[in-house]
Amino acid sequence: MTQSSIITDEMRAVIGRESEPQTVEVDRTAVRMFARAVGHIDPIYYDVEVARRRGYRDLPCPPAFLGTPVFNPNQPPRTAYVSFKSPFKRVLNGGTEVEYFDEDICASDALTSTTKIADLSERQGSLGPMLIIRFETTYRNQQGKVVAIMRGTGIQY
Repeated sequence: MTQSSIITDEMRAVIGRESEPQTVEVDRTAVRMFARAVGHIDPIYYDVEVARRRGYRDLPCPPAFLGTPVFNPNQPPRTAYVSFKSPFKRVLNGGTEVEYFDEDICASDALTSTTKIADLSERQGSLGPMLIIRFETTYRNQQGKVVAIMRGTGIQY
């Protein structure tokens, strides 16, 4: 007996479709808070003069920090990616990786991000079928240059 796929045509239709752009801001306080939270002690994340002496325009973003979404109470919240109806209620983070490009990301930058579902697959787990969703978020700086791509995996079951 052959089991049908849990990936529907509706789900397949969103693969590769980019979300609306979202602005994220990089500010000094957020850089310092993130660096402190993850245990970075290098003064470049805390002291602007040290960062500048080491060649940065301002405090550089610590690894894996790509700014804070701009909140506007007069606009409805947006989802970070194009979504679809899923039969699953449980969600897990299956991992995240960030690829950085030549440009430094520093405090005072405003980045624009777009997210897309790069791939969908399915697996059988001990609790039943699982949907594996691979996301890709592209971050561009004020000049429109790609500065980072974050790739993540979501697991629904």
